[in-house]
Amino acid sequence: MLSTRDLVRIALFAALIALLGLIPKFDLPFTAGVPITAQTLGVMLAGLILGARNGLLSVLLLLFVVALGAPVLSGGRGGLAVFFGPTVGFLVGWALGAWVCGAIFAGLRRHWPNKTFVAALIAAAFGGIVAIYACGIPMLALIAKMPIEKAALVSLIFVPGDLIKATIAAWLATRILAIRPLD
Repeated sequence: MLSTRDLVRIALFAALIALLGLIPKFDLPFTAGVPITAQTLGVMLAGLILGARNGLLSVLLLLFVVALGAPVLSGGRGGLAVFFGPTVGFLVGWALGAWVCGAIFAGLRRHWPNKTFVAALIAAAFGGIVAIYACGIPMLALIAKMPIEKAALVSLIFVPGDLIKATIAAWLATRILAIRPLD
């Protein structure tokens, strides 16, 4: 059962992810239509701060709002059409990514209570990069009709930026949780 506090936090992080879509995106010609955005930073933060379940729910709420037609993805995209484009695997990966971030972070915090930043960074990297790419690359290959090796190679352009976002997410999460634990 979700408390009112949980529901507010879930909605707040769904809004944060949407807000990060307002930051100008970059479309590179060789990325098969997959934009560089700040929204994965919000996905990582949702998992790290809200935990696995509520982080997942915040992303699912955002995706539901997108499906209803709200233009809250980068570049003002929204509606059912985005679920049939080359980025659909990455969007689905956001849900898995938030869950993985939260699950790994919770586990590592129990084992490394004095290494919160390191735990958050590892969780953000695995959830915000590995999990999202594991969903995104195969769907990109399928929809863009390219070999999976090429889709993986094309996706490598995003890794440096995602590592920066993972570092920022880990830093922010450790600061926020030190000030106000959400347990």
